[in-house]
Amino acid sequence: MTDLIYTDPNFVQFYDIENQDRADFEYCIRLARDAATVLDLGCGTGQLAAEMARGRSVTGVDPASAMLDVARRRIGGDKVDWIEVDGRTVRLGRRFDLVLLTGHVFQVFLTEDDQRAVLRTIAEHLAPGGRFVFDTRNAAAKAWLEWTPQRSERMVAHPALGTVKAWYDAAYDAATGVVAYSTFYEIPGGRPVLSAASRIAFPKKEDLAGMLDEAGLLVEQWLGGWQGEPYVDASSEIIPIGRLR
Repeated sequence: MTDLIYTDPNFVQFYDIENQDRADFEYCIRLARDAATVLDLGCGTGQLAAEMARGRSVTGVDPASAMLDVARRRIGGDKVDWIEVDGRTVRLGRRFDLVLLTGHVFQVFLTEDDQRAVLRTIAEHLAPGGRFVFDTRNAAAKAWLEWTPQRSERMVAHPALGTVKAWYDAAYDAATGVVAYSTFYEIPGGRPVLSAASRIAFPKKEDLAGMLDEAGLLVEQWLGGWQGEPYVDASSEIIPIGRLR
């Protein structure tokens, strides 16, 4: 994990501020209603894991120590078992009623080998009768077209730094299905602009379906968004929900 967005505290301090509107939280909390145990792969700063830890056992896994530092300090963080490890290789020797990989974490796995590896991790940790869910942006919606400096420019209210100007810049590689994008924060006071380069994949639904089957996972629903709408070709999201086959 070398992406500064997740590993550098200078960027991590903006993560929760920039990710306050998370429709996936409500959906996943409802999905976890009957789950006694939850595994949150790629838990990040632990917002969802800490919320879910009320009345159930939750394990949060992430390879970025800077993200987990925030997770441990948040309200409810003491109720979660936080583990710093890569989601492709982690093996906890336990199975869970619900396994999550949300917040578009799946897209940081750029190759099919890496994507297959994290799907095997889901299968290895899913209890019989348990459910899994993850999300990835649908390439058909071309979200990266909004990640230009002009369209993405925004003012971010930081509690310590004041009003910070932020923007993205991005380029899509049709041959690989990978978007290379950069994140910028211009902090008041003449400080140097913070910049971080990232890459994310946009896998196709048919490719995901094949990899899920190979991993021994059965998809019961394909959603196109976190409001519960069924997937169609023009959906902004690809969200498989299912169980062990």
